[in-house]
Amino acid sequence: VAGENFDQSPLRRTFKSKVLAHYPQNIEWNPFDQDAVNMLCMPKGLSFRTQADNRDPQLHSFIITREDGSRTYGFVLTFYEEVTSKQICTAMQTLYQMHNAEQYSSVCASSSCSMDSLASSIDEGDATSLAKLQRYNSYDISRDTLYVSKCICLITPLPFMQACKKFLIQLYKAVTSQQPPPLPLESYVHNILYEVPLPPPGRSLKFYGVYEPIICQRPGPNELPLSDYPLREVFELLGLENLVQVFTCVLLEMQILLYSQ
Repeated sequence: VAGENFDQSPLRRTFKSKVLAHYPQNIEWNPFDQDAVNMLCMPKGLSFRTQADNRDPQLHSFIITREDGSRTYGFVLTFYEEVTSKQICTAMQTLYQMHNAEQYSSVCASSSCSMDSLASSIDEGDATSLAKLQRYNSYDISRDTLYVSKCICLITPLPFMQACKKFLIQLYKAVTSQQPPPLPLESYVHNILYEVPLPPPGRSLKFYGVYEPIICQRPGPNELPLSDYPLREVFELLGLENLVQVFTCVLLEMQILLYSQ
């Protein structure tokens, strides 16, 4: 388990994640930092869900800034896939049995009763709330389907957010689709890694994803730097007043700290 979150129910806990594979294995000018990428791809760690939970894919991005000031940009699609290991499902069931036993004991202790006389002595409200807790926040191996988080990530020298987002979504659809794409998945990964070049400054580049073409554009030397992030989202997240205040702080060269979950 990642962190001290044992008070949480097992499905609300986070677990230690790891990098399963990365390609290419090594680039001299941009060595792969496994710990940094792992932490930035899954900052909260590995998480589990059941069929009752929301499992919509989520996109986020990150920046790795090196000592010399050079930057590398990461774009991540996190999704949930079904757990096929019987061992992991059994372990989750065991964690829930232990958690429910602890909840049972704590409710009993708060009601100053023995384990044997819980049914007769416990306050009716406590019993109802405990029953609800176990019903809505539980896992039964015979009834529930267990899912675990997984992510695919593209690391690029320039922040081509829209192009990376479209490619990752298309790759995810290919992984989960009943109809496989025309070519093996490895072909699309090889294509974007080795056959799609960076567009020259001031030029656009069109390349083929898994299902649809993708276009990315690079500003010229005399243009503003590439900013592929939608401004509308900034206004929606921060609001107009906060955004004006942040912009004012930037112009005044003040230190700014943005805190978010």
